[in-house]
Amino acid sequence: MSIGIVGGGAWGTALACLMAGKGVDVRLWARELAVVESIAAGKDNPRFLPGVSLPMGITATNDLRKLSPCGIWLVVVPAQHLRATLEAARPESRTLVLCAKGIEAGTHQLLAEVAAEVVPQAELAVLSGPTFAAEVASGKPTAVTLACADARLGASLVDLLKTPTFRPYLTDDVVGAEIGGAVKNVLAIACGVVIGRGLGENARAALLSRGYAEMLRFAVARGARAETLAGLSGLGDLVLTCGSAQSRNMSLGIAIGEGRPAAELLGSRVTVAEGAATAPVLVEAAKAAGVEMPIAEAVAALLAGASVGPVIDALLSRPLRSEG
Repeated sequence: MSIGIVGGGAWGTALACLMAGKGVDVRLWARELAVVESIAAGKDNPRFLPGVSLPMGITATNDLRKLSPCGIWLVVVPAQHLRATLEAARPESRTLVLCAKGIEAGTHQLLAEVAAEVVPQAELAVLSGPTFAAEVASGKPTAVTLACADARLGASLVDLLKTPTFRPYLTDDVVGAEIGGAVKNVLAIACGVVIGRGLGENARAALLSRGYAEMLRFAVARGARAETLAGLSGLGDLVLTCGSAQSRNMSLGIAIGEGRPAAELLGSRVTVAEGAATAPVLVEAAKAAGVEMPIAEAVAALLAGASVGPVIDALLSRPLRSEG
């Protein structure tokens, strides 16, 4: 069996390690020629996943046509590039496992909705949950959510992806799994701001709790089940991403909290902090759904250049209300 992985960043490379470690033939597409050449020459990806030696069985390419023989693609391109990548590839009769996290700008569509529109004949699933790429690549214990509306397809994908240390848990709530993954990135930026500003652990715990309430309200309004958000792709991912500076989103928030301009930070980054692209889209989508998300609004304001102090003051001066 051959599996195609579309995206040669940290997470795509980690998934390539996971699959190749099971003896699967992996074809990894990367946009960056330097990444392709590095994997071919030295079996590593120092640009996105430094310090990790890649197993045998991974073939890198920057030609999407080379993935044509693969019946299953793990699609790991950033959320805002998903539509263009799928339009270029047109993988009509394949199984696509969407592994990025975000909401498309302009349409407010979740990634499975984008994929269903571009390639309506493809079978779709979503992989989400608390995953630092380097830990997955090195075989450390990890549990994730595999969301698929088709129970039989979902079960076969769980069997494909599982290893002794990588445990996918199946759900049919694709919307819930996607929203948990998208919103937690925005909340991780907010938690980083709290840390960078030196506001303390009480404030971080409060923000996590109130942020989770925002996530839950938005998810339910979009048709998700509340219990999905209490699982790995919601609460689990939120705890991981908001608890460690390994998180690209949290590290971005820390730097903003320390007073560095958001535009400067985003312009100098090699890796993508998905929450930066998701925050303004999430705010628009929440307003369209009639859902109040003040923390997400605060993050979007900071990313647009607002000063940290007044944004925090505005949050702290909001009227008190019943918890929920």
